[in-house]
Amino acid sequence: QVHVVESGGGSVQAGGSLTLSCAASGYSHHNYCMGWFRQAPGKEREGVAALYTGGDITYYADSVKGRFTIARGNDKNTLYLQMNSLKPEDTAMYYCAADLSSWEYCNLRLGFTYWGQGTQVTVSS
Repeated sequence: QVHVVESGGGSVQAGGSLTLSCAASGYSHHNYCMGWFRQAPGKEREGVAALYTGGDITYYADSVKGRFTIARGNDKNTLYLQMNSLKPEDTAMYYCAADLSSWEYCNLRLGFTYWGQGTQVTVSS
């Protein structure tokens, strides 16, 4: 059973930065598709960023391009989301997700299989 756990959320003022971390465990595949999603109250969940751990391919939502950076740890089981220039509209519950699909299917439209419980990010104006 794959287990995904996020950490690093919190409260910050607009213009500030936060880094989210995600630890994945329970599988031995060499590479995986991993991503960050968010859901604000009353809104649908949206994809934020995704990457394939076996390469340098990354995907970003237009709303975060140039401000957020997704990266994996050296062990490929850890995922990070560096968030800079945060805006109040970035306030949401952020979720880490993982999937065993190959790189051809790894993007923000993928139906990720494994999800964490989420970590709250609140940006005040």
